[in-house]
Amino acid sequence: MSRDATALEETRAVSRSGPRVVLATLCATQTTSWGVLYYAFPVLAGDITADTGWSMASITAALSASQLVAALVGIPVGRRLDRHGPRGVMTAGSVLAVPALAAVASAQNLAWFIGAWLVAGVAMGAVLYPPAFAALTRWHGPDPVRALTVLTLAGGLASTVFAPLTAAVAAQLDWRATYLVLAAILAAVTIPAHWFGLRPPWPPRPEPEPGLADTQPREVTRSRAFVALAVALSLAALATFAALINLVPLLAERGVPIGVAAVALGLGGAGQVVGRLGYATIVRRTSVLTRTVAILLALAVTTAALGMLTTGVALIVGAVVAGMARGVFTLLQATAITDRWGRRNYGHLNGLLSAPMTITMALAPFVGAASADLLGSYRTTFLALGALAAVAVAVSLLTIPTHNRKAFP
Repeated sequence: MSRDATALEETRAVSRSGPRVVLATLCATQTTSWGVLYYAFPVLAGDITADTGWSMASITAALSASQLVAALVGIPVGRRLDRHGPRGVMTAGSVLAVPALAAVASAQNLAWFIGAWLVAGVAMGAVLYPPAFAALTRWHGPDPVRALTVLTLAGGLASTVFAPLTAAVAAQLDWRATYLVLAAILAAVTIPAHWFGLRPPWPPRPEPEPGLADTQPREVTRSRAFVALAVALSLAALATFAALINLVPLLAERGVPIGVAAVALGLGGAGQVVGRLGYATIVRRTSVLTRTVAILLALAVTTAALGMLTTGVALIVGAVVAGMARGVFTLLQATAITDRWGRRNYGHLNGLLSAPMTITMALAPFVGAASADLLGSYRTTFLALGALAAVAVAVSLLTIPTHNRKAFP
């Protein structure tokens, strides 16, 4: 075989294996990034407050602030990713995350601590779900649902792996040293994985897809459908994550022991995995509008139901079912752009769509706790959150571009 023929065959082999390598890479890096940058925090929060004297509200505000930064950073990240691919920006995010966590670990005052988390937020905007979704959507062609499902299943393991790992390290070291250990794990896994695992050639930008709306970002983001989609998904995210974070207090209010409540929270995570496994079937059997309305309605019903159930067993079952709805909601958000406007400017548009969702998720802990204080109980709070998700259902009826007939039932 000639040298040219050999090179051509090697290029074809890379092209065939590339999407699989990318998927495996992102599964590993999303699990690690979420585990270290997000799920380690609640495990270490008690140790941080005990050691420093800073209030729980103050240190939680630092994490929420990092989410707000991630939302804003995600917009230019998505635009750059569309043009150049994810390798450079996701590697840079991983590199930045390491000194950011070192700064968190060495913080001598609250302002330093908050500032370090703001830098970590920049890293989050470059390495968490939105850029990973954009990468898979381009590399896996016109049908990325299977790849996105696998990625979110792996991402769902982040808390399962890193919460106990963080607790085990913290049992031997203080919280500062624990964050340094976690930073080392993050560096060892994600920096080389993003640099070497995201090397396959970045596919050319797809042509506009027949039957779908115009994908020029400026026109799309000014459309009624895009604004309605952003509002609907943001309201649903606020209701869902406020409910998730306040599930244990709700169960405690109903007399469920804390240990059992923690198990219920974990089973809700298992429900997310089950829900995501069924998303491909939902896509095959429903239109875009039908599944959008149905999934948001499921969020509304399950959230309100948790406020109405009275027995411990019923509440635990309700937590699992709510977890299933939450699981498919993640994939609904991941595919919302391609379902309506195709893949051509996915990174840019998804960054814009994700920004308000990330902001509402960052506000969710405060909204849930403040609502419980205002309304007098977590039961009433969950009913109010269910009503908020119902508003999202109504708004979702406006999320189909008017000249996109493919998406109608």
